[in-house]
Amino acid sequence: MTNQNNNDAVDRRRFLRIFGGVALACLAPLPLAASVTGSDILGAPPPPAPTGIPGAPDAHLISLLNVNTGERLSCAYREKGILVPDATAALDRLLRDHRNDEVKPIDPQLLDLLHDTAAKLDSSEPFQVVCGYRSAATNAAMRRRGAGVAKHSYHINGRAVDVSLPGVQLAQLRRAARDLKSGGVGYYPGSRFVHLDTGPIRNW
Repeated sequence: MTNQNNNDAVDRRRFLRIFGGVALACLAPLPLAASVTGSDILGAPPPPAPTGIPGAPDAHLISLLNVNTGERLSCAYREKGILVPDATAALDRLLRDHRNDEVKPIDPQLLDLLHDTAAKLDSSEPFQVVCGYRSAATNAAMRRRGAGVAKHSYHINGRAVDVSLPGVQLAQLRRAARDLKSGGVGYYPGSRFVHLDTGPIRNW
């Protein structure tokens, strides 16, 4: 019985290594415009819904589409509560500052917030990411343009993301995220996204 358990553990580790490689391969640019309007975001065809991972029933799945680069990724970033390094590295890359390609580790709690929000909404559609990590230089430049950007934005620390979700009204997305009480939730219907962060619980 012990040998069987050991074999199962080896098989699971082998699967996660392979899956991580597949996740990285998924980060290929797609023919999507560099600047996408809210209507374009909602009208973009969704990628295939992520399928379950055989042998990993406790995996946390996440599906994202970066509307600025066209990159999309569906992967398991946690397995039995443990972060999967290859998957989180791929997510860090997808959520990078697309203006200068600067990458920063994304707060795992932010990934959990996205995962839990999708689960609450019973959606397997990809979150369409308007902004993930934002470098300090980019944040400062946006402030100079009067873009309504906070000086100490959580985006700078990899702790915030601006998203929409196909098939879900922004008000529904906002309500689901607020109900989780896991951080800040901002509502921007004019820009067609909801801001989520892992700072103190607050809503605007």
